[in-house]
Amino acid sequence: MESIVRRINLIYYLIYTLTIVSTVIGYVITFNTANNVNPTSALSINVSSVVIIYLICSIPTSLYLFHRYTKKLITISDEFVKLNKYATGASWRLFFVGFGLVISVIAFYILRTPSMIFCAGIAALSLFFCKPSEGKIIRELELDDNEE
Repeated sequence: MESIVRRINLIYYLIYTLTIVSTVIGYVITFNTANNVNPTSALSINVSSVVIIYLICSIPTSLYLFHRYTKKLITISDEFVKLNKYATGASWRLFFVGFGLVISVIAFYILRTPSMIFCAGIAALSLFFCKPSEGKIIRELELDDNEE
């Protein structure tokens, strides 16, 4: 169980590390340059719309599909297979939610619109709900604590 939690946690913290790296790179690149993208231009509106639509679709969908997936995993009797499939599903959920976070940060430095900061905040908050823990795995897969 601990190896599964460590594996999922590694992906979880890699997403936050990638977010911090993209923030630093975006800041360094745009530190001494003027904003070349007009916030009311078609490019800015299109990029903002794509990021917002991605977040609106990906966050609830990935959370819902993962919830349904864990309900199916409960029926598997082999605990090793169940935990490995859980780790795979949790990794995909983290990827879809984390991609929204990273892309929101990148879009903020390209567009410099406050809506992208709000999108990054929403994605970071939803990523927080995906944080793996041993207790959460036991609860979601309905495992017995005595079996561990």
